[in-house]
Amino acid sequence: MEGKRPDESAPHGERTRGSSKRSRWIAAGAAIVVLALAAQGIWSRHDAQAALERDAQHAAQLSVEVVQPQKSTAALDLVLPGNVQAFLDTPIYARTNGYLKKWYADIGARVKAGQLLAEIDTPEVDDQLKAARADLANAEANYALAKSTAERWTEMLKSNSVSKQETDEKVGDMLAKKGTLDAARFNVARLEKTQSFQKVFAPFDGIVTARNVDVGALIDAGSAGGPAKELFHVAQADRLRVYVNVPQGYAQEVKARQTAYLTLTEAPSKHYPGTVARASGAVDPQQRTMLVEVDVENSSGDLLPGAYAQVHFALSVQAAPFTLPGNAFLFRPDGVKVATVDAQQHVKLVRVALGTDYGTRVAVASGLKGDELVILNPQDSIVDGASVRVVHPKASGAAATSGASGASGAADSSGAGEQTTKAQE
Repeated sequence: MEGKRPDESAPHGERTRGSSKRSRWIAAGAAIVVLALAAQGIWSRHDAQAALERDAQHAAQLSVEVVQPQKSTAALDLVLPGNVQAFLDTPIYARTNGYLKKWYADIGARVKAGQLLAEIDTPEVDDQLKAARADLANAEANYALAKSTAERWTEMLKSNSVSKQETDEKVGDMLAKKGTLDAARFNVARLEKTQSFQKVFAPFDGIVTARNVDVGALIDAGSAGGPAKELFHVAQADRLRVYVNVPQGYAQEVKARQTAYLTLTEAPSKHYPGTVARASGAVDPQQRTMLVEVDVENSSGDLLPGAYAQVHFALSVQAAPFTLPGNAFLFRPDGVKVATVDAQQHVKLVRVALGTDYGTRVAVASGLKGDELVILNPQDSIVDGASVRVVHPKASGAAATSGASGASGAADSSGAGEQTTKAQE
């Protein structure tokens, strides 16, 4: 009996039941392990699918940079191109035919009112005047004879020495001779005035800007049917008129006696003060602008008639419009729009009306309240309701969008930089 194991001493049935019980526990444990592994696999795949969906949704959202419309806090400096013209600018034509005998002023010469500019030799007019004066002398003699005859016959009628019919004939002849005499006098006066046009005078103080004839040139006043030829061109440049086309959006802000100043491209730092003299009071239906005249003193002669200048108008702060970078607009068939982002990070397209283009920025005449978040560089395919993700602009991009404006008023709008919204992940 020594050396015998306990199991061997147990009955055979008990040994069989113990072995079966262990097998069931082993099978149950294996099943639990299999189920745990299966659950872990399913859960990991679910997490991976959810992460993939989140990544796909995140990638599907368009990343955008936004800015807010800016408005100047100072008076808006409205800068518009102007056409500089002399206060008086007159072409000088001949009033009589002939040949240029002599000229006394060349281009660039400063002349006074009434100064002799040229002389025209008119031999035909001189001969016509001589003939007219001879006709006048003849008419005077005929009238004198008819007058004395009529007076004698009128006196003799009182004593019935002549008939009334004959007296009336003598009086009528005198009146006819009087009419002929008046016509002769008028003809002489006309030819004398025509002869006085042999001398061409300056109509006002100014500068001769053109001389189109020389000695011996044929002068045609246009009486022969051909076009009259301009002899000289005189401009009064000590005072200038500058004509500006003011856009309709600012027409109500520019009024008479308002101050303005001019700058030239070649001398941008120098200002030439002026005053709004008058406005047309109507908007051109083609250009949608109002014509404004600015008078500028030019005693120094720095400004030249016919030059191009930039006219600066100081407008009130209330007139300053909202401005946006030029790359914030969508040009659609139904009008100009901007893409904004609402609180739910969805796109909303807003229709706007454009104002003055300042170069890097463009004024928005209407359509914005000022608190919108406007998308920069929106895609042409962007639509209402699209989900977007607002991101920080890159340093170079922010610098590019907040560059200097083409007008000092717009510079105030962009001076503080473009306001961006933090990303909301």
